[in-house]
Amino acid sequence: MASNYFFMEEKFDTIEEIEKGKVGKVRIRGWVHHKRSSGSIVFYIVRDGTGFIQVTFKKEDFGEKIKEIDKLPVESVVVIEGIAKEDKRSPFGYEIEAKKIEILSKAFEGYPIAKKYHGVDFLLRYRHLSIRDRKKFLIFLIRSKFLQFAREWFWKEGFKEFTTPSFVSSACEGGSTLFEVKYFDRKAYLTQSWQLYAEAGIAILGKIFTIQPSFRAEKSRTRRHLTEYTHLEAEIPFCDMECLIEIEEKFISEVTTRIAEELSKELKELGVDPEKLKEQVKRPFPRITYTQAVEILKKKGIKFEWGEDFGADEEKILIEEFKRPFFVTHYPKKAKAFYHKPDPKNPEVTLSVDMLAPNVGEIIGSGERISDYEELVRRIKEEGLDPKDYEWYVELRKWGSVPHSGFGLGVERYLMWILNLDHVREAIPFPRTITRVYP
Repeated sequence: MASNYFFMEEKFDTIEEIEKGKVGKVRIRGWVHHKRSSGSIVFYIVRDGTGFIQVTFKKEDFGEKIKEIDKLPVESVVVIEGIAKEDKRSPFGYEIEAKKIEILSKAFEGYPIAKKYHGVDFLLRYRHLSIRDRKKFLIFLIRSKFLQFAREWFWKEGFKEFTTPSFVSSACEGGSTLFEVKYFDRKAYLTQSWQLYAEAGIAILGKIFTIQPSFRAEKSRTRRHLTEYTHLEAEIPFCDMECLIEIEEKFISEVTTRIAEELSKELKELGVDPEKLKEQVKRPFPRITYTQAVEILKKKGIKFEWGEDFGADEEKILIEEFKRPFFVTHYPKKAKAFYHKPDPKNPEVTLSVDMLAPNVGEIIGSGERISDYEELVRRIKEEGLDPKDYEWYVELRKWGSVPHSGFGLGVERYLMWILNLDHVREAIPFPRTITRVYP
């Protein structure tokens, strides 16, 4: 028979409500995150998905049952009734003095994530458990809020959400970074971007956005690479490169400012100064051309050939020049995908724009698309691609083509920047890299 604690109508308080000032008699349920005892008092740290709180059990209230409470394994699930009160000595600002406890699920002994140091490989092996720590809670809370704030921003600005396939028949970016999969009796690939499909979507919904996984089969072992990441993308009709830059700048500035204002406590606990973060995203953002960026590198003594794409080392040097998000525009044709529109004033460069940010480098890739049929076919052939693989995409230029632009933001890289994380894998619950696919 099912236990009655699963019924939705049963009322429980949340730790978040207590942290916002709810004191007095409360009833919470959650996991025993940590425990210790001090003479006749047992202390639990309990988490419920909304926060963490300290709970005290006194022998005078529980008698001999205090021994059972003290021996209860961590990660057991409990219901606790007691008195919530503000307590500045508590690491969370509030505390519950327990009066009653019910054990809903007794955990096994020997929880593998101890309070001592564990190496990266060990923690990734136990990622399904290691994500339960306080730091991960804060990171994933901010990640969740970012996705919420991003969607709300797009809706406010007149965008509509539009989803596209994960299986594709041809490359959007470079073919060397495609994951090949067997799709019944045919060959297919995991998507690198929604972009080609999004260009079809704008003809029915206008301004559109998506938040969904993308895949890159890059054999990169750097701190900023994942093989599967969360891709926030937008496509905008009747929009040139200048329009695109304005949209990107407004999006990053307003959403980041909202995070700094509404999650300041969480940011501070992670060592991030909310006011400095707000300063970083004040508009307008600095802007340089690709050619100017190359000149900066050469002045710093870096050997770099015009036409190459920037790597992590080059981006790190450029970031030091600005110490805040900035735009690099007008990349060479050979450094960008075939669909980027060449600049009519200088056909060797494209109307492309990337946003770079501290601690990570590129967080947004974007540009104005080629809207002319003949020009697009010519660029596809120049890149050595087969126009037949892109027949449906090219056909979009035959019927109702308009100037249009779009951008893609890596959510994990964005979080790596604003939270100053050491590695991009910290920003995603279950990271996929070239060396690790577990758990």
